[in-house]
Amino acid sequence: MRISEKFPRYTEYNPSVPVWCVTPGEGGGGLHRFFDTSPVSPSGQYLAVLRMPDNDRVNMPGEAADVVLIDLHTAEEKVIAQTFGWEYQLGANINWGADDHSLYFSNVDTLNWEPYIVCIDPLTGVTRKLEGSIYRISPDGNQIICANTVTMRRTQNGYGVVIPEERVARNFGFRADDGLFMTDTKTGKRKLVISIREIFERAVPHIDKAMYEHGECYGFHCKFNPQGDRLIFTMRWFHSQETQPWNQIKQHLDFWVLTMKPDGTDVCVAVGPEQWEKGGHHINWFPDGEHLSMNLAIHGDKQMKLVRVRYDGTNLCTITDQIPGSGHPTVHPNGRHILTDTYAFEQTAFGDGTIPLRWIDLQTQSEQTLVRINVDHPPARLNGSLRVDAHPAWAPDHRHVVFNGYVNRARRVFIADLGGVM
Repeated sequence: MRISEKFPRYTEYNPSVPVWCVTPGEGGGGLHRFFDTSPVSPSGQYLAVLRMPDNDRVNMPGEAADVVLIDLHTAEEKVIAQTFGWEYQLGANINWGADDHSLYFSNVDTLNWEPYIVCIDPLTGVTRKLEGSIYRISPDGNQIICANTVTMRRTQNGYGVVIPEERVARNFGFRADDGLFMTDTKTGKRKLVISIREIFERAVPHIDKAMYEHGECYGFHCKFNPQGDRLIFTMRWFHSQETQPWNQIKQHLDFWVLTMKPDGTDVCVAVGPEQWEKGGHHINWFPDGEHLSMNLAIHGDKQMKLVRVRYDGTNLCTITDQIPGSGHPTVHPNGRHILTDTYAFEQTAFGDGTIPLRWIDLQTQSEQTLVRINVDHPPARLNGSLRVDAHPAWAPDHRHVVFNGYVNRARRVFIADLGGVM
């Protein structure tokens, strides 16, 4: 993967690896999607990011953001589309398909406020419209999975699409018409793979429905494993008494991490509320497609650990007892290293608004700060959905890493070359 030297180098705090700012333009405003998604095209030549119209306030229904294509070989960038289907944490959920000619993102029809998926050939501009919304695409590019992006905001702002609040339904009880959806990228048709009601009925170990009758349940994250033969789907529940609950992440939520086959069968509870209530976040697949990684205060002592668990909830254990967990961890395919960042409030941060990209060596039980980057975005102190999370994500070569930062009073996207530390 080649990075043009026209991009300015990031040299603050003396990085241990080469780093480039790939969105250096005046005003910034760009972000890449998430730590489990490569924003770099399959060939390694292009980067797709979202550029928001304003860094300092949340977006309103019908407000557009730009989908921007950056040529990493030439440092040229161009706006290839606009979208109304975005928020400040994961943008428009931009995903690359099987090649450089297919890029997918969410949009919203502002006439009827219905979400839909756009597939664009970023090199020619040819577009197709698909049903539903996008969260993650399968490794072969044939299937797109997504929870309900409209109702996601009931539990946490920043991750779905924004439409007028009076049009956002509430999921009382166990809904049979909401759950995990799948869109076929060839036909463009969407189907409900499994409903929330069916999950409560089928999941193993059994979930006691009587405990959750008087509340609301919503889908959230979903991810294919690298092999494409199993997926994660997370659900969030809260006891509903409020007349109009929003952003319930600030209150008490029960979390489930479920895994299943792509057809919605063999539903397993990998991590349930009894574990999440100890404190935890950011689950992801191991490269083997069999196990999951996450941060969890597994011992009930509020000390975050890096843990692993099998897809069926068995063999929950720490990956390392010596090194704390934080941020958004991914296990490198070599099985030896973990890359993660840190929230500014976590003990592994520097305490001044800057955070490390942490390179953890499981063989030597040691860690190294690769890059120190500022993520302190002042408006986020009043509205957490505006925060800047680094979300370090591997490029397809598993050598380069893309991450977000807040530098020179703007959101920016960076690329680091980790070849020298592998």
